[in-house]
Amino acid sequence: MTKNLLAEVKTVADALEDKKGFDIAVLDLGSVSDVTDCFVICSGSNRSQIQALSDGVEEALAKNNIFHKGIEGYDSANWILLDYGDIVVHIFDKDSRELYDLERIWCDADKIEF
Repeated sequence: MTKNLLAEVKTVADALEDKKGFDIAVLDLGSVSDVTDCFVICSGSNRSQIQALSDGVEEALAKNNIFHKGIEGYDSANWILLDYGDIVVHIFDKDSRELYDLERIWCDADKIEF
């Protein structure tokens, strides 16, 4: 992972922490996927917080002129996906995170700790 990408991922993780997201996981998919380089996965407590987490990520990256290519699930807010190309951010409610269990599916990916 390049220094620039790592800095962007750190910006995402910090934005999620600032909005009180929990169970933040960063997966380096560079060696196991051609689709994206990194997943950032986070949980929120309720619909309002999950939307605030998404908004926080968008605001933090926009300060660096980085904008998502797509967003899914904002209205229902049980799983919001923000696609930044090299980084895909997944923000879940508790039940959806357990159901989809991305960490298990992508268990071959390295975890990044900040």
